[in-house]
Amino acid sequence: MNTTTLAAIESDASLVRLTHITYALHAFGLALGIFGSATVVGAFLGLPSVIALIINYVKRGDVRGTWLESHFNWQIRTFWWVLLWAVLIVVVSLPLTLVIIGFATWYIGLAVLGVWAVYRIARGWLRLQGRQPMPA
Repeated sequence: MNTTTLAAIESDASLVRLTHITYALHAFGLALGIFGSATVVGAFLGLPSVIALIINYVKRGDVRGTWLESHFNWQIRTFWWVLLWAVLIVVVSLPLTLVIIGFATWYIGLAVLGVWAVYRIARGWLRLQGRQPMPA
């Protein structure tokens, strides 16, 4: 094997490790919500996932054109979709709390969103483990 091939393999291995770390950070944020006093969505949008998001953006160029790019895009999209839906749930539910139903829409909406976030991170991490790209 030539040095270029070895460097590419080592680079790929370190980027795979980094992608595992970012999934772990997202999963840690979700676990904080599941086992802590925060909601799953609230914890997912907290510090561990923000750190993972920053890593995704900073290292995005390093994975461009590789199968890992799909995982970085998957994690980035998951974070921003959860944030968008969380804001929409709050905006819709807050005025409805005046007529009591808002508490139910708030709770159910955030619970469904939390399950969806867990699904997205678990699915991505499992595909990474199998060295498979995420679907476009």
